[in-house]
Amino acid sequence: MLQQTRATAVIPYYERFLARFPDAAALAAAPEHDVLAMWAGLGYYSRARNLRKAAQAIAAAGGFPSDYAGIRALPGIGEYTAAAVASIAFGLPYAVLDGNVMRVVARVENDGSDTGSARTRERFRAVAQQWLDPREPGHFNQALMELGATVCLPRKPQCLLCPLASRCRAREEGTVAQLPVKLRKTEPVHLVGTLLVIRKGSSVLLRQRAAAQSRMAGFWDLPTPEDLPRSKPGEVLGEIRHTITHHHYKLAVRRARPPANVAEPFRWWELSQLTAIPLSTTARKALALK
Repeated sequence: MLQQTRATAVIPYYERFLARFPDAAALAAAPEHDVLAMWAGLGYYSRARNLRKAAQAIAAAGGFPSDYAGIRALPGIGEYTAAAVASIAFGLPYAVLDGNVMRVVARVENDGSDTGSARTRERFRAVAQQWLDPREPGHFNQALMELGATVCLPRKPQCLLCPLASRCRAREEGTVAQLPVKLRKTEPVHLVGTLLVIRKGSSVLLRQRAAAQSRMAGFWDLPTPEDLPRSKPGEVLGEIRHTITHHHYKLAVRRARPPANVAEPFRWWELSQLTAIPLSTTARKALALK
């Protein structure tokens, strides 16, 4: 859950998720739509699908793997997560490399290479591995991540408080403010559109995303005028904004009349049922408009 998401946003989701799925067996046995419903609003839904697949692998194996290769093989687990779990949970000597650690490495080594490059990240990982204390790898990794998060800050780093100040080459050369360097930046994409709120009593019409739409497959959305070309948009209820990575959406929300016939992928849902289904964030925002 903490991948690409701030801890303050994660905590209530984490608590609800664990209450619903208290162990790997419970998560492994849950239908995917139940898992997505509990995750709805956090975004990056492949994380939820991979978490469920990992739980199924753990349940099938009879327990959580205790070696790096086994942890790394779980669905959705990359090098950073595998190293963090291996070192902190099992005391295995694998260095972590997250954004905070990369910043520390770039400054201590005075390395202005592009941190968006896979080659640079591999070199920085090797440096962190050389630094690692194999006797206390978990504590070392957590200390290095915390150093980057609280002292070696992106702006206004606290160099006078840093335990690595005496060996920091960037501090010696006066280049701290210029590091780390990330050259590759994806240009933002601005998109506009319209969502239709179609009501019938206490029900609302939703459209389920197709399996081909992998990021949001199975989620329920409000229809667009393109989905229902015969439903003429009516009263404007307002406007919502939503951002997914570098895509910035500006969506008008309008009422529309119910269609004569409803068939898949459309379905009427009672408003009281919406908390139990995987509902898109844009639909939640739109339906919250008064």
